[in-house]
Amino acid sequence: MLELKNITFSVTEENKQIEIIRGINLTLENKKFCVITGPNGGGKSTLARIIAGIEKPTDGQIIFDGVDITKKNITERAKLGISFAFQQPVKFKGLEVFDLLKIAAGGKLKFNDACNFLSAVGLCAKDYINREVNSSLSGGELKRIEIATILARKTKLSIFDEPEAGIDLWSFKHLIQIFEDMRKNIFDSSIIIISHQERILSIADEIIVLADGQIKNHGAAQDILPEIINSENVIKECEKLKRQ
Repeated sequence: MLELKNITFSVTEENKQIEIIRGINLTLENKKFCVITGPNGGGKSTLARIIAGIEKPTDGQIIFDGVDITKKNITERAKLGISFAFQQPVKFKGLEVFDLLKIAAGGKLKFNDACNFLSAVGLCAKDYINREVNSSLSGGELKRIEIATILARKTKLSIFDEPEAGIDLWSFKHLIQIFEDMRKNIFDSSIIIISHQERILSIADEIIVLADGQIKNHGAAQDILPEIINSENVIKECEKLKRQ
């Protein structure tokens, strides 16, 4: 279980203190697929990075499975079972896919198991297992390999920051299928995705709407999604009227 208690994050710009996250309280139970959405600049990615340990909160407390991880760094949190997938996956020149999966699995991974992880994300194992994780791979391929590393780690909490960013429509459709499969096989782990995409929102258990650094709405997806869609339709109509 993940608990955020009065989490605040601020930065100093031009001698002014600017609050990005303002007093967020949130509890995420185990076995949940949660999507955090909201307008750009609302603090979504910052909150994800705070949970992962990339950023440290200015104030507040983070509890993960009963352990206070507020002061723990990203490596310590990873060892406790938290994974983070970036908007733009990291490239590793000279490192092959199999070696990357082996590192993710803790150094011990059978070749067949590595192939199974690649197959799970829609990649033909024989075509990718010995490929270098470099710029020769497309954005969609890198995304899938990154997700395969998270599957190999078998973490308790997996965080994805706008996984749809920078990939083509074909890759996006397969990405949705991967997340649907992960949702069906969550077991004791949880997933947090930062996304605007309705297709991703529609397969969530819970949706959190974050704006101006605060949680504006949080609940079951079937309750929150219609409100989001209606709100977006109203905004589109207003913009249409302005152009007339």
